[in-house]
Parts: sequence; C-alpha cells; structure tokens
Amino acid sequence: MFLTIDLALIIEKLVLIIVVVMASLVIAMYTTFAERKVAAILQDRRGPNRAGPFGILQPLADGLKLFFKEEIIPAFSSKALFVLGPGLAMLTAIMTSAVIPWGDKVHFFGRDISLQIADINIGILYIFGVVSLGVYGIMIGAWASNNKFSLIGGLRAASQIISYELAMGISLIALLMVTGTLSLKEMVEQQQHGYWNIVKQPLGFLIFIICAFAECNRTPFDLPEAENELIGGYHTEYSSMKLGFYLFSEYINMFISSAVMATLFFGGYDVPFFNEAAHADWGNWLALIGIVALMAKVIFFIFLFMWVRWTIPRFRYDQLMHLGWRILIPLALFNMLATGGAILFFNK
Repeated sequence: MFLTIDLALIIEKLVLIIVVVMASLVIAMYTTFAERKVAAILQDRRGPNRAGPFGILQPLADGLKLFFKEEIIPAFSSKALFVLGPGLAMLTAIMTSAVIPWGDKVHFFGRDISLQIADINIGILYIFGVVSLGVYGIMIGAWASNNKFSLIGGLRAASQIISYELAMGISLIALLMVTGTLSLKEMVEQQQHGYWNIVKQPLGFLIFIICAFAECNRTPFDLPEAENELIGGYHTEYSSMKLGFYLFSEYINMFISSAVMATLFFGGYDVPFFNEAAHADWGNWLALIGIVALMAKVIFFIFLFMWVRWTIPRFRYDQLMHLGWRILIPLALFNMLATGGAILFFNK
C-alpha cells in the first residue's frame, strides 16, 4: 500500500511554521522594548529613546550586544549540557505555538489554508506536555553550570513549575467538562456561536492566569532568578546568546501563554458582537480581522504581565508554595466539583 504525499500541504505547513516562528521571535524581541517602556511609564521616566525614532531600534541594539559578547563556558561545567539547557528552553517555548489557531482559513492559490500548524484533537494535552519539558531546559542549565546559586535557582524553578502545573491542570479539567473537547480550534468555534468561556469559568480563568505567571517565572513568581538572593539564579553563569536564549524563551512563553489564555477563555480570533457567518463573503479580510482580534487580546495580556511585574513585589518562597498547594489546588478542586454538579443539575 503506497502513501500519497500532498506536496502542496507540506509546503503550506512549512511556510506557516516559518511565519509563526519568525513572528514569535520578532514579537518577543519587541516585547522586551515594551517592557522597558511600560516600566518607564509606571515609574515616571522616559525609558529607551536613543536608538532610532522613539527608541524602536533598541531591541536590535540589545540583540547585537548579546551576539558580540564573549562566549564564556565555566571551566568546571558540563559543557554539552551547559549548551543544551538554553537551547531546550528556547525550543520548548516555540513548539507550543504549533496547536494555537491564529485565525480562520484563508484562500490562496485555489486552496483553503488553515492558520493553525497542527489541528490535533488533544491540543491542550500537547501544550501541557511541551510546557512540562520546558523545566528541563532550566534544570539542565542550572545543574551544568556547577554553581550553587544556579542550582538553587533551578531547584526553585522545578518545584515551582511542578506545583503550579497541578492547579493549572485541574482548573482546565473544569473547562474541558464544559466544552467537551481538547481541541483548541473547536473551543474557538464553540465560543463563536455562544458565550466566551470566561463567562462559564471565571474562577477557572483566575486560577489559570495566576499559574501562568508562575509558569513563566514572572514577578511576583520570579524566585528562580531572584537577584537579591541568587545573583541571577539559574542563568548566573551564562553570557552572550546562551543568556539571550533564556531571556527570549521567557518572553516567548509570555506571548504564547497570552495566546493560550485568549484562545481558551476569550474566544481566540472571535470578534465580540460580530457575526462572522453573516460576513462569510469577506473572504481573506474576515481572517485578517480575526488575527487582529486575537493579537489585541494577546497584547492586553502581555501588558497585564508587565503591569503586575512593576507593581507587585515578589513573594517569599514559603508564601509561593503556600499559595500553590494550600490555596490554588483546593480552589481548582472546588471549581471542578462545582462545575460537575452544575452540569449534572442543568442537564438532568
């Protein structure tokens, strides 16, 4: 039995992968610029404004600085693992984007092209699996550095991510009970024809966004790299682009987490108070409007990440673990049981 290969489909997916990866890198690069600008506004100062008009070339200057810095590998480190750590962190950050529906279908060259790299029916499980692998990039780099501060940062990151993944997973079980699907594409389509999931699962969303802060190591959950105690945490010994990979992976994770939250709870590329079915004749313009709508939601969440970072101080580590194990997990279990009870009551 011979397998038929759809060459056009392969080319279509390769082009989509390149576009999504390059867009993620550019957005992550300019998110660093936005972070500094938001911090400056909140602290009543100017922020970067020298490199290019309004400082918009500052991310390029930062990137060139990292490229031309000296590559330093500590003499007593595990060199292969020292290089593997940041590469794995960057790879897992980018891989998550494969199952996110970035928009509806577009029509080019006589084909309907889906703006989703892989429409798999277990999209949520894929995201959890890839995110779980991300902690290995931090742990491997921390251990390979042969530095006690780095190792402590890696241990903190591992215990923090594992702890908050439990609450995040349980909060999503309640969402899956409501939607009845693991496919992100189907979730968006359901929200297009009804209410956004934030209406059905407000507590689940609150738990999810708190856990997303912890998963991205963002303030007030940035204990793995707390400079007050650990110099720089798990990436203390890193320089040049290996350090850049760790920093970029944090911003890519923030961008992808924002896209996931927008997709799961805020309709994804759905435009509020707009009937897409009634304007099906708009063609590719309809898909473009959906992409703009999704990006607007993502920008809002990215701004929220930054706003919280420059407003709230970090927790002590015992407070962080107390919040994860003794508050969020019981809340997520309560939300799951309450959702199950409500489904049974209204569907009897």
